[in-house]
Amino acid sequence: MSTALPASSLGRMVRGNGPGLLLAHGAGGGIDANYGPIMDTLAAQHTVVGPDYPGTGRTKRADAPLALNALADELVATAVEEGLQTFAIAGYSLGSPLAIRAATRHPDRVTALVLTAGFAHPNPRFLLAVRLWRDLLRAGDPERLAGYLSLIGLSAPALDVMAQDDLDSAVKMTAATIPPGTPEHLDLLIEHIDVRADLAAIAVPTLVISTTLDQLVTPHHHRQLADAIPGARYAEIATGHLPFIEQPEEWATLIRDFLRENSSIGIYPAA
Repeated sequence: MSTALPASSLGRMVRGNGPGLLLAHGAGGGIDANYGPIMDTLAAQHTVVGPDYPGTGRTKRADAPLALNALADELVATAVEEGLQTFAIAGYSLGSPLAIRAATRHPDRVTALVLTAGFAHPNPRFLLAVRLWRDLLRAGDPERLAGYLSLIGLSAPALDVMAQDDLDSAVKMTAATIPPGTPEHLDLLIEHIDVRADLAAIAVPTLVISTTLDQLVTPHHHRQLADAIPGARYAEIATGHLPFIEQPEEWATLIRDFLRENSSIGIYPAA
């Protein structure tokens, strides 16, 4: 039995036709930033609903702290409001624990999960990295923060071959596009994310995609998800934390093929 749904205040992008696919983006990201490079592939075979979290993209900033259950419910409500009664969820980074909580709170709606660069609970190393991110954000030096995010977001192989001008431009662009709701996203991650008890209850086909060169959410976390979710499949991409920048085609193909396979065997119904 699903939890009752609220009205969703989340702005959203809707594209495509076919079985439903709800997207859950990362902290300090957004639907366009995190899924834009693979949107054409996803929308070619799905009705894709992409809500922006408060303070990101199409959604105004929250005036209260974010809560895991409430945000998971709003994500689901957004999909239902767009006419999807059942749907898969693709969660990236912070979107992975949100997708997991949505699946356990709304089991009659969620038909499959794809979890990329995900985690169930931040360990001390991860918390150290995110607290430094929050401290730099609070210090009000966006270029210094953008430099730090580039170091932990991109893989070493990707950074090692970048020209100085390209890296400088990337840092400046990152500094200019930090969403205003990022502080609330980071507070949610640091203070409230723990879905470890949910994992054994996941009863839908699940693909865990490990970003194997990830220096923020390391493969340690990805393996924890794959090992604890019954029947989960595991795949790897040689990328840092930003597969939509480093390996968008490979990422899109993994998601598309997994959902297509589950649609073909009748586990993943059409909208």
